[in-house]
Parts: sequence; C-alpha cells; structure tokens
Amino acid sequence: MKSFCIWCSLLCTPILMFSGCEEKTQPSVLSSIDSRTLPQQESWNSTIVVSDSGRITAIIRAGYIQVFESDQKTQMSQGVRVRFFNPQGIQTSVLTSDEGNVDEATNNLEARKNVIVVSSDSSRMTTEQLFWDNQRQLIYTPAYVQITTEKDKLQGHGFESDQSLKNYRIFRVTGQSQTE
Repeated sequence: MKSFCIWCSLLCTPILMFSGCEEKTQPSVLSSIDSRTLPQQESWNSTIVVSDSGRITAIIRAGYIQVFESDQKTQMSQGVRVRFFNPQGIQTSVLTSDEGNVDEATNNLEARKNVIVVSSDSSRMTTEQLFWDNQRQLIYTPAYVQITTEKDKLQGHGFESDQSLKNYRIFRVTGQSQTE
C-alpha cells in the first residue's frame, strides 16, 4: 500500500505542477474606444412605430438604426421613410430623407439630407433639414424650403406646417402662384 501511494504521488505531482502553472492572458481591449459612445442596440431594415394612447401617429422605417440609451437618441441612416397618420388613422403624408434621429423622451424627429415630404394631395416640400414635433403634430425647419402644389411653386427660408401640408407658412418667401 505504501508503494502504491509513492507511485501515485510520483505520477500526480508532475501533472499538477505543469497544469497549474499556465500563464493566463487577459483579452485585449481597445483603450481608445469609450464604450459610452457605442450604441446599445443596432438593427438593419427596421421599423419604429410611434403611437399616442394606442393610436399610431407615425411609422418610421430605416436601413440602419442605432440606439443610444444614455442620450435617449435613436439615430437612423441608409434611407429613412416616415409615414404620418391623422387621428382617424389615415395616412396624411410621407417623409423621406437620407438620415435622421428620434428623441426617445419626446418621440420628436429630425430628418436630414435630401428631405422630401409628399402629402396625400400630392403637395411636395423639399429641404435639407426638417423637424417633426410629435406632441403638436407639426413639421418645421429654419432652413431653405421649396413647396410645389397644384397651383403654387414657392420657396423661402423657414417653414412650419401641419404634417399633411395643408396649412403651412413659409417665412421670407419667394415664388410663383396662380390665381383664379
């Protein structure tokens, strides 16, 4: 029995010595990247539904979406398309842009680059930057805009309208209009 214990200790000691002395390496982390600047969520070809008391006010579709929870912002790129709805659930207009973002606290939207809004009656507004106030159901911009309707072709700097483009104001306006 004593010789069995000696043989076991002779066999086990080298095994324990070599297996326990392995050097552990830490995974490398890029120290130049601050994790607070990275999105908490990413998605591709996704849809965001904006509603108020169970009523859909807008449906947003984007090619690429990044959610930044610390800033309460959702950034969208690779093509943005927003369908706006009135209180009866009827689509009133469609906004398209290259990129934009949504404020998660208010559900307000900012659209940027090649912004086009087309209403259900085919009125068309173009600009480079447009804001949508979800609470007031209002679109506006301080930037240059151009509006084309069946009767008018107007442009100017500064714009405010309901989301259906039926009641709009252009500040510092120039353009052409047909009178009856």
